[in-house]
Amino acid sequence: MPFDLLGVIQRSLIYILPAYFANGAPVLFGGGRPIDGGKLFWDGRPILGPRKTVRGFISGVVVGTITGLLLGLAGIGGPLPGAVFLGFLMGLGAVLGDLTGSFLKRRLNRPPGAPAPLLDQLDFVLGALLLSLPYRPPSLDVLACVLVLTPVIHLATNFGAYKLGLKKEPW
Repeated sequence: MPFDLLGVIQRSLIYILPAYFANGAPVLFGGGRPIDGGKLFWDGRPILGPRKTVRGFISGVVVGTITGLLLGLAGIGGPLPGAVFLGFLMGLGAVLGDLTGSFLKRRLNRPPGAPAPLLDQLDFVLGALLLSLPYRPPSLDVLACVLVLTPVIHLATNFGAYKLGLKKEPW
């Protein structure tokens, strides 16, 4: 059986779409009170920084869950209850992964918005994969495709959001 690259890409995008949308939701719906309350870590630096907000966190989880629901309703995300739950796990994992990336960047003394190649592109998807693996692990070809495509897609969508005035930096 020949390798079906387009099929793998399609399955990969359907699988990870709730995480992608969850990661973008805070750009549109975030703002407000920072999750860390403006507190500092023991090293004297912000725990997460002012751009990681409660509203952004909640919007990411909600958008990931809704994306799972829509994929289930469309018949391409698996059975409906499972698609919704996977969307929830992906959404929660994506925002937790992003928060982890921000925490690491603060420890490395990187200011909010400063680029951190690969960490910026993969933190959210690694969080989504970690939470969803026990429930619905992807095949190895889908996993590899997600890890290869995500940095490219992430950079392209961030540049688009920057050009639209939704982000302060193009990365």
